[in-house]
Amino acid sequence: MSTHNYITLMDYLAVLPDPRDRRGCWYEWNYLVTVVAAAMLAGYQTYADMNAWAVRNGEELIRALSPRRKQIPSTSTLRRTACGLDVVLLEEAVASYLQALDSDDAAHGEIETVTGEPLYGQAVDGKTVRTASAYGKTVHLVSIVRHESGVSLNQTRVEGKLNEADAAKQLLSEIPLSGTVTTMDALYTGRELAQQILNDGGHYLMVVKANQPTLYHDIDLAFSALPPTTSDEKAFWAYEKHISQERSHGRFDYRCLESTTALNHYLQWPGIQQVLRRTRWHQHVRTGQSSTHVRYAITSVSRDLAPLDQIERLWRWHWTIENGTHYRRDVSFGEDRCRTRIGDAPQALAALRNAMLGLIRLEGWESIPNAFRHFQANPQHPLRFLGALSS
Repeated sequence: MSTHNYITLMDYLAVLPDPRDRRGCWYEWNYLVTVVAAAMLAGYQTYADMNAWAVRNGEELIRALSPRRKQIPSTSTLRRTACGLDVVLLEEAVASYLQALDSDDAAHGEIETVTGEPLYGQAVDGKTVRTASAYGKTVHLVSIVRHESGVSLNQTRVEGKLNEADAAKQLLSEIPLSGTVTTMDALYTGRELAQQILNDGGHYLMVVKANQPTLYHDIDLAFSALPPTTSDEKAFWAYEKHISQERSHGRFDYRCLESTTALNHYLQWPGIQQVLRRTRWHQHVRTGQSSTHVRYAITSVSRDLAPLDQIERLWRWHWTIENGTHYRRDVSFGEDRCRTRIGDAPQALAALRNAMLGLIRLEGWESIPNAFRHFQANPQHPLRFLGALSS
């Protein structure tokens, strides 16, 4: 594993203000935040489990952190700590921390370009914290996630899915876009967002579905005439395709990505360089069951900048946000099962999970449960990893 000794999460979290009345505070605020963060890094999901872990390792935690009151905070104190975090400043601190980690990581999310210019993929998508939303106010979060590594670069809370596109504009305005390709599902596909990305020096790959009926119909009608057959048709459509296939996890996948530049002027979409159709056919080897999926997209990445095989890589990497980030937060960190619903605590815990997940992944852990077991074995491991102890 690599070690980022010069950048620690606790340095960023140290700016979070203490919301409590100064009178009667038994514990330092940083001490409480450190205990919560260390317990989460060790894989504990509930306040009771966090407290039980802290009690089991009480002597070592107190010796390492030297709190003014030589005791372990109770379950209710840890709950109040999570509820008292300033969620706006917390999201900013976590985003700054993960962006700094991401900038130090040149291996993930990069595609090969014709010009040699590095381009990094990032995905935008939303997620509902289900149990917290079922018992309280809806907690719907929109994130920007680095392709491949799954590191969350920015996150905010919105009222619901209809507000996701506006949230994406806000999130993208807060991070540098030069040298990036932002991938997104059809919910975010819009001229205004495309123009914003271009104005900030980035590129986009936008999926097109029936929620953009005119755009979808035009693309669907054009691809009904493809692939071209005669030499005149080939010259008109400027058609290219890339085929890839693989067999893994008991499934055979065949993917065909087709591209035309003939619609660029007709569609009059900001910065459009290619219109794409992606056909994916997969079959389960054991059962023989198969299915076919066809999707359309538009992109500002030209053929002179990146070949189709790299566009296909971006399209596939888009699902990092689902499989590498949201799924791991749900399954490994228990986010969807979490019943915390008071105030901004669900969003605060989600932000901390983003921080833990990004740190674990960029430090080389392929298995999140293995990382949890390592941090559970000795309380000094998560404290040192977070920067609460010097190496």
